[in-house]
Amino acid sequence: MFSSSWHQISSCLPVGVNLLAVSKGHSATSIRCLAELGQKDFGESRLQEALPKISSLQDIPDLRWHFIGRLQANKARAVLKAFAVIHSVDSLSLAERLSRIAGEELVRPEIMIQVKLREDPTKGGMSREQFLKDWKTLSHLPNLKLKGLMTMPPMMFSLQDRKELFIECRELANQFSLSDCSMGMSSDWEEAVEAGATWLRLGSSLFGARCPSLTNSSQI
Repeated sequence: MFSSSWHQISSCLPVGVNLLAVSKGHSATSIRCLAELGQKDFGESRLQEALPKISSLQDIPDLRWHFIGRLQANKARAVLKAFAVIHSVDSLSLAERLSRIAGEELVRPEIMIQVKLREDPTKGGMSREQFLKDWKTLSHLPNLKLKGLMTMPPMMFSLQDRKELFIECRELANQFSLSDCSMGMSSDWEEAVEAGATWLRLGSSLFGARCPSLTNSSQI
């Protein structure tokens, strides 16, 4: 499955659109299989689950780990040590904490600001209004490379509603000259590409069903 799915999707992506393989709930062996095909970027959302996998795959050169889950402030240091990219910075206070700790750890991660452009109690993120209010401070934080925005549509949205939200996210990123938009998952990645996504977060379409033992035993 890995080979056919990965080649089919990656071969049809436009230049500038990157495939992030969401390995949350999948084993290090599965990640290794996909890495052997040429996949380099992997996304995890639970620190406790991710760290053993990252450790066991250190022999593979050039793997890049992305943190995509809700990030608790007390896990900021550990995430900064293990991940090169963080897609889920959902508040100014978290960004400020990451900036301070990144300076202490002598790292400079890429970050995405998670924005919530529609009401959805199940999702985190900054509202458009909050993002606009905090932009000046966010854009001047040291030790962070602010690359773009991340968004997730409400689960019950139609594909057309999702695409409209993706377009809105792209337009907001363009307004502030941010190059990246992390948006689009296995069910709506084609709409995200059409709207201007640069990072697609795909899990089940690449790996298949998640492993329950990994998903249930790990907490962020």
